Amino acid sequence: MAKVDVKQLLDAGVHFGHLTRKWNPQMAPYIFMEKNGIHIIDLHKTSVKLDEASRALEKIATSGRKILFVATKKQAKDIVAKHAEAVNMPYITERWPGGMLTNFVTIRKAVKKMNSIDRMKKDGTFETLSKKEKLQIDRLRAKLEKNLGSIADMTRLPSALFVVDILREHIAVTEAKKLGIPVFAIVDTNSNPQLVDFPIPGNDDASKSVDLILETVTNSIKDGLSVRKAEKVKAKEENSEDSDDDFIVEEEVVLENDEENTKED
Repeated sequence: MAKVDVKQLLDAGVHFGHLTRKWNPQMAPYIFMEKNGIHIIDLHKTSVKLDEASRALEKIATSGRKILFVATKKQAKDIVAKHAEAVNMPYITERWPGGMLTNFVTIRKAVKKMNSIDRMKKDGTFETLSKKEKLQIDRLRAKLEKNLGSIADMTRLPSALFVVDILREHIAVTEAKKLGIPVFAIVDTNSNPQLVDFPIPGNDDASKSVDLILETVTNSIKDGLSVRKAEKVKAKEENSEDSDDDFIVEEEVVLENDEENTKED
């Protein structure tokens, strides 16, 4: 797992916090100084927390579990979508659907509805409908795709959330905490780091800052997925060897029986 040094964080502007009057006192341990009315984040502590979060995410990926990425703010949504897709993880970049986690069964029904419409188009059922019905279904499909298309493959609750801006995504954080799902997050100086399990102190407004942090954690997830893939290949090879050994043993038994039968004759 490649570590990000303080200079990289500095170049990306991760150290810039919010105006001092907007700060959350719980962020005091992560603030280095105040400059021109803006809080400056201690990047040495950011580096430590980023490394800690990356290691934990790598373990989750190695176990084969899903991590849900959440960011609906304009400057972060495309970045999150890009990095989440790169590691084949689900993500929410449009409006957070209330009950996304706490009422997951209903969300899955909506996803199944989307899949049902796709099947209608494949088997020809869609073509038997009237022009008005087709238009209504197409609109529904587009709406579902926009809000839930990125989680279509998430058949069960995620094992962790990665959130950009916990103030904006407070509903997501609340739902995750209610269900005991660990939350990883970029936490700016206006937020409370105690609300999440793995806070990463940093600028959650600048695109470069978000991109660097997301790149770092998704690289760790890639490492975890690679380890899992290697373990699967190894297990498959071992099972194959065991099967060959069983065949050889059975063949030897058959030969021994044939030899005994020949002697008796």
